[in-house]
Amino acid sequence: MVILRAARAVTRVNSLFGSVARPLTISRTGEECRMRCLLSTVAESIHEPVKPSISISLTKLLIDGKFVDAASGKRFPTIDPRTEEVIAHVAEGDEEDVNRAVKAACKAFDKGPWPKMTAYERSKILIRFADLIDEHSDEIATLESLDSGKPYEQSRNIEVPMVARLFRYYAGWADKIHGLTVPADGAYSVQTLHEPIGVAGQIIPWNFPLLMFAWKVGPALACGNTIVLKTAEQTPLSALLAGKLLHDAGLPEGVLNIVSGFGPTAGAAIASHMDIDKLAFTGSTEVGKIVSRAAAESNLKPVTLELGGKSPFIITEDSDIDQAVELSHFALFFNQGQCCCAGSRTYVHESIYDEFLEKAKARALKRVVGDPFQNGVEQGPQISDEQFHKIMGYIKKGQEEGAKLVTGGERFGRKGYYIKPTIFADVQDEMTILKEEIFGPVQSITKYKTIPEVIQRANASPYGLAAGVFTKNIDTANTLSRALRVGTVWVNCFDVFDAAIPFGGYKMSGHGREKGVYSLNNYLQVKAVVTSIKDPAWL
Repeated sequence: MVILRAARAVTRVNSLFGSVARPLTISRTGEECRMRCLLSTVAESIHEPVKPSISISLTKLLIDGKFVDAASGKRFPTIDPRTEEVIAHVAEGDEEDVNRAVKAACKAFDKGPWPKMTAYERSKILIRFADLIDEHSDEIATLESLDSGKPYEQSRNIEVPMVARLFRYYAGWADKIHGLTVPADGAYSVQTLHEPIGVAGQIIPWNFPLLMFAWKVGPALACGNTIVLKTAEQTPLSALLAGKLLHDAGLPEGVLNIVSGFGPTAGAAIASHMDIDKLAFTGSTEVGKIVSRAAAESNLKPVTLELGGKSPFIITEDSDIDQAVELSHFALFFNQGQCCCAGSRTYVHESIYDEFLEKAKARALKRVVGDPFQNGVEQGPQISDEQFHKIMGYIKKGQEEGAKLVTGGERFGRKGYYIKPTIFADVQDEMTILKEEIFGPVQSITKYKTIPEVIQRANASPYGLAAGVFTKNIDTANTLSRALRVGTVWVNCFDVFDAAIPFGGYKMSGHGREKGVYSLNNYLQVKAVVTSIKDPAWL
């Protein structure tokens, strides 16, 4: 399991941190003492946040190879979710800036050196960029964790290496994209050309800022397109550094343009722009509908969408309960529960339900919450004040509708957007917390009796992004993996995001696929060239 293995890796503490506390030392004299020591240590780390030794220098828009101010001169704050304090003020792009970026992207696609490069030359740029990601991994990981609140160990040991791997993967594809020679009835020579689609508009979310940058930028560049990308207003910093490194790697001016800003202004301008040839969006289903409408009403540009989810995690009666508890815990709580594919509906067979619930509670109580720059911390703060209150609202709703609050349900600490790992039991299908995407550290556990029953219940959702199956029975695994109406089924694993594995949803979780060879189709168009042959020797 790619992410799970990496999450257990030994962390290399680097010189970016001025003063990082040592790994937690936990008493073994009893569970009560153990938990008291653990919680007090983490609470202390929240009140005295680690101060990474990093200078924030890239805060402008990247347009036509240069970092420039927004046309309006406006700037907006990006907030440290650990402290609720301002990290930096970033240029706030709007429609005028999007127009400038699109103009630069069109020029780069039509007249610059980019379309005249061989595919091999493009691949070398992507490989050099991946090498630079490796060289700057500490700095990039620090920016990512500072801006988003995710544990530094996760950023440094899991996500940044995955970014480099993704760009090397697409570098490998760049010179292997080709058409076909097609036989036809008659004296004709027929070939198909797979051509770049043009200027790609891309809008990425805040939960995995740099990974989503890689998922979108990598295949688009491998296919020879140019890009106008909007970052999430909550997490603009790491993409700007990545953009600089891409130009350091040799990317021509205007090929990648990055506009920081807000959805109703910069995002809307990208979705509706008449000179953007393709749109890729990752975010909520609600906003996905808005950008799809804007794309259709402008120039009918094709759209790929990776949207919300409410993924079932099904645990069968033959499961090893300890392993099932650990994997279902990871499936929900990873990245503070801020995953579109989080296993947020935990279905447990009735024969093992009580034991599973007891052990799931114990695991949640052991989860280390605190400053993401502290060694050993598993869970940092939620991304923002808005998201914090949204999650707390769902917790309140769960209690009001009769779900049993097993543990958590409260703010953790006195400062920052921290929430205690929360578990609800005896959750019914009609309850809001089992139907709507919470996007936070809230696990909803419910029981089932039979496989046909759990299939019907798991599929009774407007979402279809992913699912988890935990079983020792290969027949059960095969039955469930084929019956579940989702884009990805993880069997006895979860959140395996290899560069070659396609990812995307069914139903209201979106359409199109990211990663793997399938993502190249998003950024290519097929042209048929038919030439008449005079007096052919053969057909």
